[in-house]
Amino acid sequence: MSPSPGPPPPPRRGRSHPPSLIRLAERLIRDERLLARGDVVLCACSGGPDSTALLHVLAMLRRRIGHEVVAHGVDHGLRPAAAAELAIARDLAERLGVPYSSTRVDVAPGANLQARARAARFAALSAASAALGARAIATGHTADDRAETVLLRLLRGAGPRGLAVLPPRAPLWTDAAGAAPRSAAAGVELIRPLLLARRADVLAHLSRHRLAFAEDPSNGDPRFTRVRVRRELLPLLEDLSPTIVEHLCALADMLAAGRDRRAGGDPAVLDGGEPLSMPLGRAQRLAIERARKLGRPLRVLVRGGGEIALGFPEESSVLIEDRSERRGA
Repeated sequence: MSPSPGPPPPPRRGRSHPPSLIRLAERLIRDERLLARGDVVLCACSGGPDSTALLHVLAMLRRRIGHEVVAHGVDHGLRPAAAAELAIARDLAERLGVPYSSTRVDVAPGANLQARARAARFAALSAASAALGARAIATGHTADDRAETVLLRLLRGAGPRGLAVLPPRAPLWTDAAGAAPRSAAAGVELIRPLLLARRADVLAHLSRHRLAFAEDPSNGDPRFTRVRVRRELLPLLEDLSPTIVEHLCALADMLAAGRDRRAGGDPAVLDGGEPLSMPLGRAQRLAIERARKLGRPLRVLVRGGGEIALGFPEESSVLIEDRSERRGA
């Protein structure tokens, strides 16, 4: 005889479901100051799942943040289906009241096809941003994309600088020689509002809002290394470490923060000028970097049950209070 089930568990308090894609995007936009009231942002649209979700999210956030959205699609001339895929983006933009335009570019088949198509796409987006008065170009990169890019760079032997990939904001695309396209508008930058979201969050958003999208068949072509990383390597790593995507994204964040400080930012110091060299975990370091960007004071629990309070005047870190010895007394 099997035992009878016990009483049902008590209801969970607080949030019982993960934050929505809109909430994740809004959090990153505000924390990283990606957009401000009155800004015009150009959403790069392909009709695929990520850019479709991004266009919808940016349109939904207009009232909360106060920005304006324009959408632009690029047809690389490589697949007959591309025009129909861009039509999906155009139809969604029209329903959302977002101005839409598109560009046709010519990318000849051959070696490094993806890299050449990417360069042509960003050149077209740069020209469109200049014509439309956009301050930023938004792309639909997710946490999965960032983790895949870190792994790709590792496979190619990149060092710390090369692993600080896909930050939330970056200067406008430049060519191999470091020069911006002639059509680039001054002051325009790339932003990636969906970097806190996983690919599953994007698909859930599309399903919840019943948004049509297209799939580029090249995303499943194993001839491309990124596809093999996505379909073979990353799932294997997730079997070994379920939070590997978050770890890889955190690594990119930490390397980018270290690079920025070496480029001229102030190092973290305690009151009196001593370096902030106490042992901190990954979550603590990320919390400190986030608080530094926002200029907000922060309390950090340290090993042994102690607590330190940090402030960030003029981009440096200053110890306000150290309770570690007091708690241990």
